[in-house]
Amino acid sequence: MPQSMPNASISFPMLGDWSINPAPYFKVGPLTIHWYGVIIATGFLLAVLYCAHRAEEFGLTSDNVFDVILLGVPLGIICARIYFCAFHWDLFRDDPISVLYIWEGGLGMYGVIFGAVLATVIYCRWKKLSILAFLDMVVFGFIIGQTMGRWGNFMNREAFGYETDIFCKMGLTQNGVTYYVHPTFLYESLWNLVGFTFMHFWSKKHRRYDGQVLLVYLAWYGCGRMLIEGLRTDSLYLWGTDIRVSQLVSFILLLASAAILVYNGIKRRRDPMDLFVNRKRAALAVEIAAPEDAGEDPAQPDEPAGAGEPAPEEDRERDDG
Repeated sequence: MPQSMPNASISFPMLGDWSINPAPYFKVGPLTIHWYGVIIATGFLLAVLYCAHRAEEFGLTSDNVFDVILLGVPLGIICARIYFCAFHWDLFRDDPISVLYIWEGGLGMYGVIFGAVLATVIYCRWKKLSILAFLDMVVFGFIIGQTMGRWGNFMNREAFGYETDIFCKMGLTQNGVTYYVHPTFLYESLWNLVGFTFMHFWSKKHRRYDGQVLLVYLAWYGCGRMLIEGLRTDSLYLWGTDIRVSQLVSFILLLASAAILVYNGIKRRRDPMDLFVNRKRAALAVEIAAPEDAGEDPAQPDEPAGAGEPAPEEDRERDDG
């Protein structure tokens, strides 16, 4: 069974006896525009708008969001390509220059995440911002992009799973042959949507320390990706083994982040006032109050009471006599 079937008709038997066969691209004049790119761009735009909208809640500004994108996008693409090529080197060994042909596909999601984190660290060091607070905001962009991006896989008929007879199976029909497979793109998209919804509402009232949302994201995404990756037919494998790279990375991230969350929840008492946004607000309040205090003209303690007031009438008469 092929790992990609871009011309196959798509059906979901549980939804009835019907199928669709959307073209993976459309044309605008001489330009060929792939739906995968349109969906990825839409997810990216939604992620940026969301992060810019909530930036102040993390002690940041929308300008910080736009600035880090200039560094994060190229680094994310480079790291995603390196991640993919490192575990598929047999595809590039005979023609190393083809590593640069990113338009032919071949990017790894964990490479994107690593590149974006690296860009955030560099930018925060430069601007003297809290790295963990920034990452708490950035992971919302990750999970929005991942939720949307999997529908690009749907349009390309790729990133699906093994053949199955499960109730929610997806049918792919090509050359008169139908394969029923796990719609792993749908599993991951729905998993990320649930995670985003939870993180959105939980973070507004219950975030107690910088880096907490990052840990929740890593635990949630790591758990889902670890389970779903085991169903896919197009995984990257650790050299010379049957170990799926993304599954291994997901397992490590899940264990590490869950352990830190539990430790911080049980062993350490976190004061929300230590959040970067609250420290920044407190410093701003002191800065605003300082000029007001400096402008006050308190009474001089050495000046006797009544100084400068006219003498009582009887005293003036006594002096005149």
